[in-house]
Amino acid sequence: MKKYSLFFLLSIAMVSHAQVQRVIRLYPGKAPGSEKWTWHEQATEVYGTKIIYNVAEPTLTVYPALGTVNTGTSVIVAPGGGLFYLAMGYEGNEVAEWLSKKGVTVFVLKYRLVHTTDPAKEFMAAFGSPQKLDSLTHPIFPLAMEDGLAAVAYVRKNASLYKINPGRIGFMGFSAGGGVAMSVAYNSTDESRPNFIAPMYAWDKDIIGGPVPKEKMPAFIAVASDDIFRLVPVSVDIYNKWLAARQPVQLIIYQNGDHGFGMKKQGTLSDTWTARFEEWLEANGLLLPSK
Repeated sequence: MKKYSLFFLLSIAMVSHAQVQRVIRLYPGKAPGSEKWTWHEQATEVYGTKIIYNVAEPTLTVYPALGTVNTGTSVIVAPGGGLFYLAMGYEGNEVAEWLSKKGVTVFVLKYRLVHTTDPAKEFMAAFGSPQKLDSLTHPIFPLAMEDGLAAVAYVRKNASLYKINPGRIGFMGFSAGGGVAMSVAYNSTDESRPNFIAPMYAWDKDIIGGPVPKEKMPAFIAVASDDIFRLVPVSVDIYNKWLAARQPVQLIIYQNGDHGFGMKKQGTLSDTWTARFEEWLEANGLLLPSK
């Protein structure tokens, strides 16, 4: 990761963060492992929210801490979308806007995805054929994990620039982004290790596993019992692993909310997850001003 440090510093857009979010490229030139990709990121709207697809150039979009208190805490947010697209609205930008008002600096991660022309349609078609889905996602997931590791390393390396504590970097992921979060947790080094994680209805299909980190890494886990993809066992498994390793962990299983509840207000019990996550951050001292 050291070879990217100078590039990280030079790639920051010199704009006023009070009005415009900075967008940081994670790699100089083509991202390692996808140098031959020729397609470009595209955007559309599906299920009433903005999505992006064909991400070939991983980036971080910065949402500075707002309000009267900068806690010094930061969170990298990885939206979901089955590795076919990223739900940038209710699992990305809306999450960032909410957390920034709590004094948290947020970095929304665009990680590499499967190449597609109609992402939502193609995902559902592939989901009905496990072998087809595996053939598409297995080659991509290690690249998405590397983007997550690079994101943590970037934030830690540039902590002083963003006025954050390098020992208070979290990684929150939704669905496939939750799988990225877990893979980052399992495969990180000192420079790329998050200090806390929040896998939200994590998709385990391609998680690159490993031992639970020995370093303290509190985890907040949330999922709904009526998740259409039946992901409750995944969250329970993460909880049990963290519990066995004597890591701080909280698991909330909502009666309803389905898959992909994110920042949606559906009139379901999952609507309260933001309040519970805020309480959890407070209980772990992550909303107090950093010393």
